[in-house]
Amino acid sequence: MNHLDTTAHDANVLDTDVLVIGAGPTGMLLAGDLAAAGHRVTVLERRPQGISNMTRAFAVHARTLEQLDARGLADDIVATGTPITQLRLFGSLSLDLARLRSRFPYLLVTPQYEVERVLDRRAQSAGVDIRYGTELRGLGQDSDRVTAEATDPDGTPLTLHARYLVGTDGHRSAVRTALGLPFPGAAAIRSLVLADVRLTEKPEELLSVAGADDAFAFIAPFGDGWYRVMGWNRTRQVPDSEPVDLDEVREITRLAFGTDYGMHDARWISRFHSDERQAPRYRVGRVFLAGDAAHVHSPAGGQGMNTGLQDAANLSWKLAAALRGDAPDAEALLDSYQAERHPVGATVLRSSGAIIRLAMARGPLLRTARTLAAQLISKVPPASAKAMGMISGLGIDYGRAHRRVPDLALREGRLYELLRAGEFVLIAPEGATPELPAAPTTPARVVRATWTDPTRTTTLLVRPDGYTH
Repeated sequence: MNHLDTTAHDANVLDTDVLVIGAGPTGMLLAGDLAAAGHRVTVLERRPQGISNMTRAFAVHARTLEQLDARGLADDIVATGTPITQLRLFGSLSLDLARLRSRFPYLLVTPQYEVERVLDRRAQSAGVDIRYGTELRGLGQDSDRVTAEATDPDGTPLTLHARYLVGTDGHRSAVRTALGLPFPGAAAIRSLVLADVRLTEKPEELLSVAGADDAFAFIAPFGDGWYRVMGWNRTRQVPDSEPVDLDEVREITRLAFGTDYGMHDARWISRFHSDERQAPRYRVGRVFLAGDAAHVHSPAGGQGMNTGLQDAANLSWKLAAALRGDAPDAEALLDSYQAERHPVGATVLRSSGAIIRLAMARGPLLRTARTLAAQLISKVPPASAKAMGMISGLGIDYGRAHRRVPDLALREGRLYELLRAGEFVLIAPEGATPELPAAPTTPARVVRATWTDPTRTTTLLVRPDGYTH
């Protein structure tokens, strides 16, 4: 099914409801949601089709898995990776993720391309038109629509008209540039090396992080014999263009862990730097930013891809409601994307930045302070719970009015199974038929459900992204 309507007089002028720029995880989740809701969606991706997106993301956290569960995708993705229930950092900070109150009480280690594969399959099944090798050249908008100019793989100009456009095209976002939005910030850390390798010796911990005065390293298993290794050496700060080989990765690992675990057969090695940046606005009229186009931060905590996917989960149902015309105040609803997700992006910048600075601590005083902080978090339950809530995403709410709802058991089935309809879920006592609250963002239609506990007398309205209304 092709959701594009081609103008009869010009095959290079195309119309769609939502134009998504970027076919990474954020863009594909958003596109799949909107197409599943019955809207016309086109995705433009600069990469040629079939070119692997070997990127740095490797972890899917509990809250992201819940969002994927609400789309019937979580079990497929879990099957591709290795669940990690214990995080041990710098030898003294231990977080027991098995205590998380979720259907997914762990961190899932799996390559980003596995997540992309599942999201791509869903999007294509829903009818999303994905155009690879097609590059955005400019955009404009008025009160009714967005007009984008692009070139196809042959260099042929394309004009696309859409009711809304979403830029999910990474930290060098062409959409953000076209909007003239700044991207303030700076490099958090330079000359990180990354490799997927095999190990002769198995690390004691499934997920291991260690640091010395001049280096730190991270090792996580993919579960298929391959390991993701990331490291940094204070004494070798060179440009991203400087070649990196397996010997350098081995050296950094030995500095941090005292051993390189018999590292061999690297299938991928790269050098990169990590910025901390955030766009001041995620919405400009009919154009939105999500994922790395809106915010980038250090890889510490593995929150980059997860934050982008949760951006998409927040935005997609709001765009769907605006397109259907059943949102009492569509502008207020769309504005809530900025109000809810921008503070989350800022929080992730702070938390991931704090972790990377602890990893880079040098000298006995700073390293002692790091150890004391780690022990405090490990041994003080409220501090431990807050840290796990932040890393897993389960602790992220949108103020007191919009809190995460766990996967409740209801008469009609699990809550997150009911959310697969893409609608609000209204939970009420048996026999009750409550009226929906009068508010600018109250939905026109809901899925009705019933508490399994007959003593529950309250009514709960749950948004499509699993937060209270």
